[in-house]
Parts: sequence; structure tokens; C-alpha cells
Amino acid sequence: VIRCGAAVAWAVGKPLSVEEVEVAPPKAGEVHVKIVATGICCTDEHLLEGCLPDADFPVIPGHEGAGIVKSVGEGVTSVKPDNTHTHKYTPRIQLSNQVLLGSTFRACPERGTQHGMCIIPGDKVIPLCLPQCGECSFCLNPKSNYCLKSHVSEPQNLLPDKTSRFTCKGKRIHHFLWVSTFAEYTGILEYAVAKIDAAAPLDKVCLLGCEFSTGYGTAINTTKAPTCTVFGIGGVGLSVVMGCKAAAASRIIAVDINKDKFARAKELGATDGISPWDFKKPIEEVLTEMTGYGVDDSFEVIGHADTMAAALASCNINTGICVMVGVPASGSAISVDPMLLLCGHTWKGTLLRGWKMRDFIPKLVSSYLEKKFNSDLLLTHTLPIAKVNEGFELLCAGK
Repeated sequence: VIRCGAAVAWAVGKPLSVEEVEVAPPKAGEVHVKIVATGICCTDEHLLEGCLPDADFPVIPGHEGAGIVKSVGEGVTSVKPDNTHTHKYTPRIQLSNQVLLGSTFRACPERGTQHGMCIIPGDKVIPLCLPQCGECSFCLNPKSNYCLKSHVSEPQNLLPDKTSRFTCKGKRIHHFLWVSTFAEYTGILEYAVAKIDAAAPLDKVCLLGCEFSTGYGTAINTTKAPTCTVFGIGGVGLSVVMGCKAAAASRIIAVDINKDKFARAKELGATDGISPWDFKKPIEEVLTEMTGYGVDDSFEVIGHADTMAAALASCNINTGICVMVGVPASGSAISVDPMLLLCGHTWKGTLLRGWKMRDFIPKLVSSYLEKKFNSDLLLTHTLPIAKVNEGFELLCAGK
């Protein structure tokens, strides 16, 4: 049993509490990862607000991390116990635009490799909030990036054997999306980690576990036309902006009620920045007037029903594509004019861009090291883990 620090959410709406927790040894098919860096995503805030379905408290949040393999459970073939990393990291946290980053606080050679990786002691890995077992019908479908062992099918508050590896003060602490990266050590399924290049700086590439891969990937996978609009320019929204620029969009309109964000958005590729509060008419009408017939591609990165409807209505009436990136609160409903779809609009959602994450994350990290993009531009602050709640305050303030 490992005793280590972790940020625990004891109840909905309550601040996180940094506690000493016990982490049970990994069971069959599990991996112990020492978390070196982690980020706060708005999804973590949704969890604390009680907006996510099937969430149980107390819980250790966090799903955007990076770390080093420490030990493994029985039957694990792609990783082995790490006896070389015995030091304890000093908890610290970094902050990016609306994302908090924290710092701490299959197959073996004789069987070949699965997903092109063979993990050995001390390997750097990124935990996957969307696992890839490689065996279910969804994983075997080249068009799908879901996995039947993920939260898409059932809650990930406990590991598959319906138990938790975390306890604190004699109480069971729940996992979050199986990864719980707000803990110094965490127990993760073997198929929910991706080995990355040993040269990768963990306090930078942890963003690739969710924020950057979601935003940047969605844009480069969607944008084929010159005009785009991005609703919400926090960390994920700015990543969308960067992706649209990389996809050669000539006009990128950033939409946000916080006009202080526009300068950074323009640094990263936005050509315009507008706030709905500056207009008396609906923002979709403003965008249609600005572009003539609506934008070619629209990205909603907030997760509100009204902005989702506005994003769809702002698209070109015949060929426009609207992508839902933001996570809506549980129970949300959207009212739209069906004629928008009948006329030819395409409206779709995305989960981590649609990539199979265990296959893709190593490639994305390699691209980062090759300087094909600079996600470091999203980073703004470094904080100790003891100030995790301050980090959430900065997140909610859009700083």
C-alpha cells in the first residue's frame, strides 16, 4: 500500500481537500503510475458542480495527466515493476488557459507489441480518460474511438471489479474516469495508458491527454473551408483556434463573453473576436451578416444548450458543419429548427477528436517534439498542489 497526497472532493460543491490517501497495490491487468503533471479541465469543474451523470463522491478528480510507470499487477505484459524511481515529487501545479496542470504531488518483447508500444520500467505514459482495450467491437471498428469498457457504456467511478484502489480516513474514495490524476499515485487499467517518448516533458505534454488533443484534433479533422467560428475560447477553444489555423482557415472568429481572451486568441490565429453582449441581435445573426451566408465550420466549446443551438444556426445554411465539443450538463436539452438540418447542415459531436487514444497519443507527442505545433503557448501559471482550489478559481475566471 502506498500512502501519498491527493486532492479529494468529499461532496458536490465543496472545495477540494489535499489529503493523505492509501493506494492499494495494482490487481491483475492494472498499472501503478506516479503522476508527475496533471491539468484541470472544465470537465473536472463539471464533476465538482454535480453536473456529470453517474458521478459518486468522495472522489479524486483529474483526467489530464502524465507520469511514470511504477509497478504492475499480475498478468500485465506491457509494463513491469519500476524500482528505479523511488524519490517523491514535490507537489506543484501549473495553469494554462482555463486548464490547471499539476505536478506531483500490450505486449512484452516475446509476444510482440500491441498498438506499437512495449512499456518497460520507468517509461513515461499518459493516462487515457477514454481507454482502448483493442478487443471490443468498438475498438475493432476503424470508424469508432469508443471502447465498450469506457464510461460510454458504464460509470468509471470504480475499476472493473467494482472496487476502488483509494481509501482516505477509512473511507472508500471513488475514481474519476478510471484515471484520477489529482493523486500522486494512481491505479489504472493497462489498456488506459499510452507510452510516450522518453524525451517528452511531462509538465507540458499532459495537456495532450485531453485539452489539446480534443480541440486541435477536432479542428484539423473538420476544417476544410475558409471560415470558422469558435464559441468559447478557454484552453480547448484556443486549441481549436490553433487547429483551424493549421488547417489553413483564412477567417477564424472567436466568440466569448470575456473580451480579455481575444488578445491571446488572435496571437494563436483568430482573425476576429466578438462578444454576444455587444449586440442586441442573436449572435448567429451577427455571424451570418459578418460572413454573408454563415460560417463554413462552427465549433461549440462551452457545453451550454443555447450556445450549441447558436453555433448550429451560425453555419452556412446548406454546407455548414457544426461540431459539439463542450460537455453539456446532465439532463440538458436543445431546441433547434429542424429546417436547419433539412437544408443540409451537418451537426455532430466529438469525443477526443474521434482518435483511438492509445494509438494516437504517442504520435501526437512525437509531433510535439518535432515542433509541428506549440501547445506550450497555452500555459500561463504554476501553482503548488496545496493551491488547487485557487487553480479552479482561475479556471472559472477565464485566466
